[in-house]
Amino acid sequence: MSEPLLQVEHLQKYYPISKGFFSKSQQFVKAVDDISFSVLKGETFGLVGESGCGKSTTGRSLLRLIEPSSGRVVFDGEDITALSTEQLRQKRRDMQIVFQDPFSSLDPRHTVQRILEEPLIVHRIGNAEERKKHIHRLIEVVGLTKVHLQRYPHQFSGGQRQRIGIARALSMQPKLIVADEPVSALDVSIQSQVINLMQDLQSEFSLTYIFIAHDLSVVKHICDRVAVMYLGRIVEIADKEKLYASPQHPYTKALLSSVPEPDPDFRPERIILQGEVPSPANAPAGCAFHTRCLEAMDMCKMNRPQLIETELGHQTACHLFGE
Repeated sequence: MSEPLLQVEHLQKYYPISKGFFSKSQQFVKAVDDISFSVLKGETFGLVGESGCGKSTTGRSLLRLIEPSSGRVVFDGEDITALSTEQLRQKRRDMQIVFQDPFSSLDPRHTVQRILEEPLIVHRIGNAEERKKHIHRLIEVVGLTKVHLQRYPHQFSGGQRQRIGIARALSMQPKLIVADEPVSALDVSIQSQVINLMQDLQSEFSLTYIFIAHDLSVVKHICDRVAVMYLGRIVEIADKEKLYASPQHPYTKALLSSVPEPDPDFRPERIILQGEVPSPANAPAGCAFHTRCLEAMDMCKMNRPQLIETELGHQTACHLFGE
């Protein structure tokens, strides 16, 4: 088994809520509420869950694009939460992100050449001629041509813009790429092309991905292991075969039952959850899912279940599996 490239320990991101102009903050929106996991070198680790569960906040906190409230993020043996601004700037060469919206993440005033060259200039990599050669290779690797370098973002389709975003992330030759719902804004016909491109690039450049998504069919195609989030917490982690074949947490079961099944002869029973997702500003005590869980017990209302290993390579935070 390969070594962990990233280890996340008790990560939290709380946003304070002010009661009034002069009053102190009394409550917090717990966007990420004490999560821990590790990502192995060369794997694709998926983060899935409903909108608002904290997936994107987690991804940005890992790179310190958003400062975590507490916890440790150990990347390549170094705690990046303890780095100074300059040390973090240097470390960012190894950690990049592909954003969800390929249009708003690209500067509309710059040509593609300028967009791809900017990270190289910031990090003082190569001279002008060396940067030009590097950019030409990058643009071809993602399926575009040198002609596209002199165009502006608005002159491209959504899929092409996302390819440019991927090329920009690759320009620093990173070890880790956080892909924050990289295909959710694209047409279904284009999604598979971008997913296949990312898989090809992973093999060619020895990349490690954290793939954030809400589309479970996409996650099943590209990810090696998957973590399921609910209301800022991780409720289950397993490799994709185990997770999709035998989910353990009641929320994961409900989530997977909602995936459309193309085979009319195989229609698993749909699990319909009652009620609404609670507010992260006022999360329920105990297990956050107990207000909607069909298997909730009294202890679920009182005690928060810990994420424990229920079988080899399978972790679940549920009182049904006991400690």
